[in-house]
Amino acid sequence: MARFTSRGKIRSVPKLAPRIAGLMTMIVAVLITAALRLYYLQVIKHHDLAELADRNRIRIQRMPALRGLVFDRHLRPLVDTRPSFDAVIVPEDAPNLDVTIGRLEKLLGQTGFSKKIDDADDEGRPDYEPVTVAERLEWPQVVALEAHQLELPGVSLQVTPRRHYLYDSLAAHLLGYVGEVTVKDLNRLPDYRMGDDIGKFGLERSWEGTLRGDSGGQEIEVDSIGRRLRLLREIPERPGNSVVMTIDLDLQRVAEDAIGERSGALIAIDPNTGYILAMASHPAFDPNIFAGGISSSAWRELTTDPSHPLENRVTQGIYPPGSTFKVVDSIAGLMDRTMTTSTSYYCPGGIWFGNREYRCWRKQGHGNVALHRAIVESCDVFFYDVGQRLGVDRIAAWAHALGFGKKTGIELDNEKTGTIPSTEWKEHRFHERWYPAETLSVAIGQGYVAVTPIQLAELAAEVANGGTLYKPQFVKQIDALDGTVVKTFPPVVESETRIDPQMLEEVRSAMADVVNASDGTGHAARIDGIEVAGKTGTAQVVKEAQGARTKETALPDKYRDHGWFMAFAPVDHPKIAIACIIEHSGHGGSSAGPVVKAVMQKYFELNPPQGAPRPASAPAGAAEPVDPLAD
Repeated sequence: MARFTSRGKIRSVPKLAPRIAGLMTMIVAVLITAALRLYYLQVIKHHDLAELADRNRIRIQRMPALRGLVFDRHLRPLVDTRPSFDAVIVPEDAPNLDVTIGRLEKLLGQTGFSKKIDDADDEGRPDYEPVTVAERLEWPQVVALEAHQLELPGVSLQVTPRRHYLYDSLAAHLLGYVGEVTVKDLNRLPDYRMGDDIGKFGLERSWEGTLRGDSGGQEIEVDSIGRRLRLLREIPERPGNSVVMTIDLDLQRVAEDAIGERSGALIAIDPNTGYILAMASHPAFDPNIFAGGISSSAWRELTTDPSHPLENRVTQGIYPPGSTFKVVDSIAGLMDRTMTTSTSYYCPGGIWFGNREYRCWRKQGHGNVALHRAIVESCDVFFYDVGQRLGVDRIAAWAHALGFGKKTGIELDNEKTGTIPSTEWKEHRFHERWYPAETLSVAIGQGYVAVTPIQLAELAAEVANGGTLYKPQFVKQIDALDGTVVKTFPPVVESETRIDPQMLEEVRSAMADVVNASDGTGHAARIDGIEVAGKTGTAQVVKEAQGARTKETALPDKYRDHGWFMAFAPVDHPKIAIACIIEHSGHGGSSAGPVVKAVMQKYFELNPPQGAPRPASAPAGAAEPVDPLAD
């Protein structure tokens, strides 16, 4: 197509068809893209976007269940749950998050809120999930936060149940503590959410399933800055059940007061049931510092403390039993017929074996001694001879039968087994043969022998009850919120060691004179009107050079011997058995003995003896008696 110009020249006119076609193609492409995008948003992502829109207006607020309470045996509360006022923030509701955080930190006088939000995001926090940035606010902080609510978009006050231990560090190692769930916890426990508390130690951990309960929730409507407007729907939570323990609060207080500031442990049990009456370990800690989160500095202080306050010495402390182990030798020697009650040995103050002298604690010796006096005065030479005739493997067999060298089964984490050596054990452990001289050290509870206080308390209980080994338990029953008993826990017999009653009576009689005779090593535990039976022990911490006799007071504290005392009472119908160790305190009779006496006095003040005869046989349902030397 051509057109004439005013000058008569011909000018070509551009064709419109290609341009129109290109423009139409572009329009169609835009429309298709818009249609696809709309399809993606309206169809494919409809559910997610609708939920996100609702969450911007309607929030699901999870309501953690109240943890069950914890009571002592007389239903006196030990642990409860109290409200905690916490500041939480929904980052998505804050138009300028940094400004909001800065205002909140200045208002509350705290810092580190940004890191808490970043940590929550790193752990996979869902959109619009609140982050707790400040816990346990004081009342002035609560008032200040509420008064400045309009200046803090996305920030709100949340009332959260927090664990409270009524008596601070009392029974801390038994009660344990709770802490916030970790990523590791969340991976294995799908029912938990970020911010939930979980039992970390002690009863709180081992009875988590009973104490926790089931969480509920609320559907609430919020405004544009996340403030709550109204409740739309609610699912009530189910509180956890309560735990009634076997311990006695009064007895627990006396035990911990008697140990005082020294390092040590005490456990008191009922020899006829295995129920724990008191369990004390010192140094201790305040479990309240863990509820709601412990600071890194406080955690570092606890974990680096050389006195190990987080260690439960009752179940995790491993010590040489010292002369308390002579009770095992006595039972083994009598039952194995390597001695009788009239067998005597001469003690000049020591015994030579090979090229070394093994001394008795009494430098001038005890002269001729038989079993009864050897136990009462704790003659080492007598038990060196007993050990030689028994041999280490027979000592080990009886020690295992009486509960040593294995866990007791108490429902607490990280219980230690201790060590009971034998020829097979040494070959497996060190790839060396057993030397006869090593048996002498084993016979007086030294050398490789190591036990826990709870194992020694069980030995005292077995001597008291005739050889029955009960599983130690610290929970008596489970109660519902209304006080209804959900479940009870009767005594559990683990085994019964076959011990001749007459022979065992000889050991009991000697242990009674350890406390009550004028020459007994445990007279510091004597109680007027109550016949107490016991055995002292001194556990050597540092081996002395041959021939040396260093005075205990001349040694630095950390090298001094540990003091043991185990006991039961009354002798004719035992109701309580105790083991106590005071670290680096020297002689057990003078250090641990008074602690045991204080606890027993309190027990009989609360439970006056009635003179019931001791059971002659195991209770119904007891396990079949065991002969420790049988194949």
